[in-house]
Amino acid sequence: MPIMSRKHTYSKYIVMSRNQKAGRIHGARIGNSTFERVEEFKYLETTLTNQNSIPEEIKSRLRSGNACYHSVQKISSSRLLSKNLKIKIYRTIILPVVLYGCETWSLTLQEERKLKVFENMVLRRIFGPRRDEVMVDWRLHNEELNDLYSSPNILRVKNLRRMRWAGHVAHMGEERGGV
Repeated sequence: MPIMSRKHTYSKYIVMSRNQKAGRIHGARIGNSTFERVEEFKYLETTLTNQNSIPEEIKSRLRSGNACYHSVQKISSSRLLSKNLKIKIYRTIILPVVLYGCETWSLTLQEERKLKVFENMVLRRIFGPRRDEVMVDWRLHNEELNDLYSSPNILRVKNLRRMRWAGHVAHMGEERGGV
């Protein structure tokens, strides 16, 4: 039976498998309903692909995070706000957008690096250039950013959320269907 909403009958399905030959059928029919097989679609702001492609999801989340950052850029670049308040804006507005659905991600080192690069870009904008007259390089290095940013970094937050979610699932028990 198709998933119903007020205006639409959803008539698409996806087969998620690492096996390229899985579900070769291009369509399915149940009763009077026909379902089209697709390779990817967006569900609850998460991009699902037939091969469970995390790189595409990471790209999508980072695009959303950039858009979110640019929407608050005027207030976050204001000299009237303290750095602590700017960090709170990052942690409460931007970071949740980037990490939405991260509990199910299994990331490669390259994908982790992309998340860290995004966070460092935002933090460099928050903390601004180094104010040292002796140094020629005005850009803050990653180690200096880590020292200035006392909160857990984006990868640590992702791992903490993942562990919390795993604990939640483990405590559900056998009576929950499908788990």
